[in-house]
Amino acid sequence: MSPSKRNRRNAAGDRSASGHAARTLGYRRLRHPFEPQRIFSDDEIEHIHETSLRVLEELGMRILLPEARTILRRAGARCDEETQTVRLGRDMIESALATAPRSIRLRAASSEREQQYELGALLFSAAGGCPNATDLDRGRRPGSLRDFEETIRLQQSFDVIHLLSPSVEPQDIPVHLRHYAMMRAQLTLADKPMFIFARGQAQVEESFEMIRLALDLDDAEFTNGVWANTIINTNSPRQIDIPMARGIIDFARAGQMSVISPFCLAGAMAPITISGALALQHAEALAGITLAQVTRPGAPVSNGGFSSNVNMKSGAPAFGTPEHIKLTIGSGQLARRIGLPWRWGSGAASNTADAQGANETGMGLWASLLGGASMLLHCAGWLEGGLSFGYEKFINDVEALQTIAELCRPTPANADDIGFHAMADVQPGGHFFETAHTMSRYRDAFYEPLVADLSNFGAWTESGALTATERAKSVWKSRLDGFTTPRQAGAATERLSGYIDAHSARGGAQPDQ
Repeated sequence: MSPSKRNRRNAAGDRSASGHAARTLGYRRLRHPFEPQRIFSDDEIEHIHETSLRVLEELGMRILLPEARTILRRAGARCDEETQTVRLGRDMIESALATAPRSIRLRAASSEREQQYELGALLFSAAGGCPNATDLDRGRRPGSLRDFEETIRLQQSFDVIHLLSPSVEPQDIPVHLRHYAMMRAQLTLADKPMFIFARGQAQVEESFEMIRLALDLDDAEFTNGVWANTIINTNSPRQIDIPMARGIIDFARAGQMSVISPFCLAGAMAPITISGALALQHAEALAGITLAQVTRPGAPVSNGGFSSNVNMKSGAPAFGTPEHIKLTIGSGQLARRIGLPWRWGSGAASNTADAQGANETGMGLWASLLGGASMLLHCAGWLEGGLSFGYEKFINDVEALQTIAELCRPTPANADDIGFHAMADVQPGGHFFETAHTMSRYRDAFYEPLVADLSNFGAWTESGALTATERAKSVWKSRLDGFTTPRQAGAATERLSGYIDAHSARGGAQPDQ
């Protein structure tokens, strides 16, 4: 060994012995690592945007909530009460876009979990709203409170999940009491930004009260940023129903965020072409944004969508398809055209945690990366087009999310990193395992897989020849077994107990119809 090689190796050993830091997974606040891509020209995006404005001016939106029509009419919209149709002028829409915030502070029980929601941010959320749960041990079953609480624990356990989602519907809890159980779980088992279903004014107001009570917030602090968001789905084509319109109004008045999310399936609820589906999605999103802003100028509101194509033989929604990818990238172009952060999502039509499901979710994730989405929903655990939350699917999807998060890490390329001296140390046909360059970096040079098995066939066979799905089972079980409640859990539980008992005894709160 040459003196220069020995000296460099010794120096590497000194650095390691002096406290070389283990690799840390800094996934709590991510920024997009790549420039957004385009599938349409600027002129084509302008044409789509103009068509959306024309849809709202000439065709209008049917809005079923009378109060919403009144608010919009007072702001200058033309309303036909007989057909419940509201037509919005472009000046009204442009004024709404001017007051909509470009950056929104998402608050959390722990300040370390707060996020800044804006273009360029990258926030992940798990599957949401699934009526069923499934795992290898217990099979497929209707969602229960136990499932909901377990999946909240799993969401809390991984830093790459930034926002809580309503993962599994606890169907063993009556709907008029369900919001109590769901808020209690979020406030006592997690410390991340929260979600509330917009199922009626009473349920929403009580959910806000529970946040204020559990976290000991006065009114000023509650409105100092967003503590909870809700998803507003339009009834495509061109309709906003009563609970959704009510949700936009209630969240705007409370200073909390509504995420406007048309679900335009090309060929079914939207034109069959990519550009046509985007024009309808964009129009519906603009209508929701406008209602939020005329209710309360400056109200936190997110642009968004969740559009894809359908299988023209069955009518079932498809995910991860070429059309889904194109719709995602085009949505990003339209979001940047109006300057607002936007929500998209991944998903899977697969009925089980197999290669199809992984491919569908993975393609959806990459589409969102290419499009520059700010908030990615349904990224982990989604199966059957949202009908089931898969525990093993969740773990394997988290692996994919952590891989994407690794792309957000800096990739230095200074002289020492490039390592010409390492290349000089190794003779042709040799190896780099023992160079000083390798020895000083090997502890944290590469991502350590969560569930992937990188062993050879012999070692894999000796370990039981487990599939990724089978290995994922042991991961979620170990995370639940070792779960630690967050710091605020005890105080939040104590503060909520009397409130929930009293309101449940009075009959709870029925959802709006």
